Amino acid sequence: MGKGFADLLGYLRSVNDLTAAAEVLEWDQETYMPSGAAEARARQLATLRREAHLRFTDGRIGMLLRTAATEVEGLDPLSFEASLVRVAMRDHEKALRLSPDLVAAIAESTGRARNAWRTARKEDDFDSFVPYLERVLELTIQKAEALGGGDCLYDALLDEFEPGMTTNVVHRVFSELRAELVPLVQVIAERPEPDDSFLCQPFDGRAQWDFGMEVLREVGYDFDRGRQDVSAHPFSTSFSITDVRITTRIDEDHLPSGLFSTLHEAGHALYEQGIDAGFEGTLLADGTSLGMHESQSRLWENQVGRSRAFWKNWYAKLQRTFPDQLQDVEREAFYRAINKVSPSLIRVEADEVTYNLHVMLRFELERALVDGGLRVRDLPAAWNAGMEEYLGLQPESNADGVLQDIHWSLGAIGYFPTYTLGTLMSAQLYECALEALSNLEEQIVAGEFQELLMWLRAHVHRHGRTMSASDILRNATGSFITASPWLRYVRQKYSEIYGPLR
Repeated sequence: MGKGFADLLGYLRSVNDLTAAAEVLEWDQETYMPSGAAEARARQLATLRREAHLRFTDGRIGMLLRTAATEVEGLDPLSFEASLVRVAMRDHEKALRLSPDLVAAIAESTGRARNAWRTARKEDDFDSFVPYLERVLELTIQKAEALGGGDCLYDALLDEFEPGMTTNVVHRVFSELRAELVPLVQVIAERPEPDDSFLCQPFDGRAQWDFGMEVLREVGYDFDRGRQDVSAHPFSTSFSITDVRITTRIDEDHLPSGLFSTLHEAGHALYEQGIDAGFEGTLLADGTSLGMHESQSRLWENQVGRSRAFWKNWYAKLQRTFPDQLQDVEREAFYRAINKVSPSLIRVEADEVTYNLHVMLRFELERALVDGGLRVRDLPAAWNAGMEEYLGLQPESNADGVLQDIHWSLGAIGYFPTYTLGTLMSAQLYECALEALSNLEEQIVAGEFQELLMWLRAHVHRHGRTMSASDILRNATGSFITASPWLRYVRQKYSEIYGPLR
């Protein structure tokens, strides 16, 4: 490859290093940073984000891109060189629409807002969070206006997380899903519930942590290139292919919380650790979209982690870890308990069937905030009304309601739809993996996950950003995103627990 591409590669890696440094500070902010450092950290993040943006929008990169584009003409469009130039051009063009001052302002305001959110949630004080969220929303709208494109402002924000997706498509997919999901939830609600009371008793936090770590090792998470810590809201982050970290949240009075948070974040991390090593330090070394990312976390959490096959291998080990709590609980009773369908207040602890209703509510609220139809200070009332409509529940506190998610404090408006998009993708991919790996269920029963991981590496992970989510999905499954495989999956699984659901 010519000198122009080599110069571009070196320049982009320097920008990536600045971005990664900011992300290290953000990881520390959620794990070990003392609360008193919030103001200083917000300033530090603003400086790094601004410098990375300035470097990425510098006039030199435009010249490097034009030269490199000439050099890669005629190459396979999916080659490393052609893909890097294509992705860099797209990102550069978008970055040019945002001023350095706006980028810095967003970084600083979200740095302050996330700390304000943490305090507000702990103290159940939404009013104290209002001015911080108002500022984040104001800047987010400015960002959407600067980015432009699409039929509405929300399109620009959605495209940041799910490139190529539009609000109209999400609305259509969600409407189709809701039409079958709401009556399905209603039918299940009329059936006898599995007993899950034994899951809500004291479970030693250290023992939960150790069990989760063992599961992480077995599913293939590489601790030489990652680590797990504790945070208020579980997340994964990648500073490079060789440094992919996750966090979990341990609830000593509710066993499923920590374990399934760990498995969920492991799915994200396995994706990042599986990207082609040759992409290291470049724009290609990332998941292609948050929907595709979520497909991996939901697949490992639900299709694998909540399956009968998984617990045929792991339940005896869990009983040995918690003999006082589980020695008299049969494996089938445990399986039914962890798959109990019951409307709940907290999204991250929602069952598979009602989970998407949580996402749909947030999608509607986000759109209303961006469009100006909803004020920040009116969010609690709108949230509570939506929870009543979708799930028949009313939060007793804002901590269990509108304050439960960290996303809005981070400026991640447009993110929530990707959770349901990813859920649908997970079922499409897993259905194809079952067809390709004829003995996959038996492997999971035996505690063997390598073939599944290698299938996902080959069809999803290794591509990084060289392919779009829709192209990855089409190549792996033969179709674009659809709710049908997920509906088949939940109807079959939950018919076995609750009786026929057709």
